[in-house]
Amino acid sequence: MENNKVQEESTENKIEQKNQEPMAEVRIGDSRVTLLGTAHVSRTSAEKVKELLATGEYDAVAVELCPSRHNSIVDPDALARMDLFQVIREGKASMVAASLALGAFQQRAAEQMGIEPGAEMKQAINSAKEAKIPVLLIDREVGVTLKRIYRNVPWWRRMNLISGLLASVVVNQEVSEEEIERLKEGDILESTFAQFAEEEKDLFLPLIGERDEYMVARLRQEVAKHPHENILAVIGAGHLAGMVKHFEKGSSHEESSQQDSSQGGSSSDQVIERLDLVPAGSKWPKYLPWIIVGLVFLGFAIGFSRSPSLGWELVVDWVLINGGLAALGALIAAAHPLTVIGAFLAAPLTSLNPTIGAGMVTAGIEVYLRRPKVGDFGRLRSDTTTLKGWWTNRVTRTLLVFLFSTIGSAAGTYIAGFRIYDRLS
Repeated sequence: MENNKVQEESTENKIEQKNQEPMAEVRIGDSRVTLLGTAHVSRTSAEKVKELLATGEYDAVAVELCPSRHNSIVDPDALARMDLFQVIREGKASMVAASLALGAFQQRAAEQMGIEPGAEMKQAINSAKEAKIPVLLIDREVGVTLKRIYRNVPWWRRMNLISGLLASVVVNQEVSEEEIERLKEGDILESTFAQFAEEEKDLFLPLIGERDEYMVARLRQEVAKHPHENILAVIGAGHLAGMVKHFEKGSSHEESSQQDSSQGGSSSDQVIERLDLVPAGSKWPKYLPWIIVGLVFLGFAIGFSRSPSLGWELVVDWVLINGGLAALGALIAAAHPLTVIGAFLAAPLTSLNPTIGAGMVTAGIEVYLRRPKVGDFGRLRSDTTTLKGWWTNRVTRTLLVFLFSTIGSAAGTYIAGFRIYDRLS
């Protein structure tokens, strides 16, 4: 316990406040790495990044970005080229919706302050381009992080994550620049989940802790490939202390790691491979839909064996409850009237075939009837910051149609199933 306290004090001593920006210097062999802690919606942070890179002291800049987030910055029109129907067909609609909701808080705070979200990362990229120095992407893919968060909590607590995402959209609270600067003590990028991450280790670990370790490993990996003399690493301030601790922890093993690297492998590669792995989900949820389908058909068979009229009454109950709730979900999402009708007709059938969901059918109909325009994709970032925007933008509305009709059909399956066996008892 006492050793941990000494280590924490040592880490804190390494972190200095320079012009209100927390910084720390670490070494990887002969390379010096300056860790700059920033707020992802801070004007001061962007200015500090520009100031440091203007000195010409650095021969590389590392940024807390993964390839997909980096691509969204350097190619902002990429969203306009997204094939929405393909996203839905590949089962990525929920992940896209979660990513949009995750960025809602950051976008809204940035707009209130009159700056671009992630301005310090954009400044780092632009300054690096001007100075003709490489940009190193050191963060883990956001999709992997979200999946590891999802897998790391019990299924019955995942509603906390969903409610946190919804709150980031619904809550429209003014955020002052002074408050943003004070938030440097936390992790700004993950502000959506801050209230959960601080108290629950199973959220903190994949959201922040693992990424501290991942980014340190990526920096070591980059230095092993290209031994830059002086690197500026632009990271969220919430990662600064954790990364310094990982550097301290790994410094004693650095020599052996370099030896492993020369032999064709490295501890950094192993760390990255381990943290990029998405844990497999439990097997029983995959079998549950088939079990339910079997029980429903068994209920129909029992009903018809007793009397044809009872059997048809059970079928009518199944259609009305399942189709009705799926249609209600589509209606809540402000779907096209024909999409609502499609939800009512499709849900009773798709619920008996777990290989296809009602949401895929309804989203496909919605895309066909209300094909998103280029302007809808262009307004995604701003529209997702308001509750109204999610319903008026054709892209996000289609995602809502998919999600709500899916939830309605799932609820209808269980309610109708209980109804059937209640009538048989």
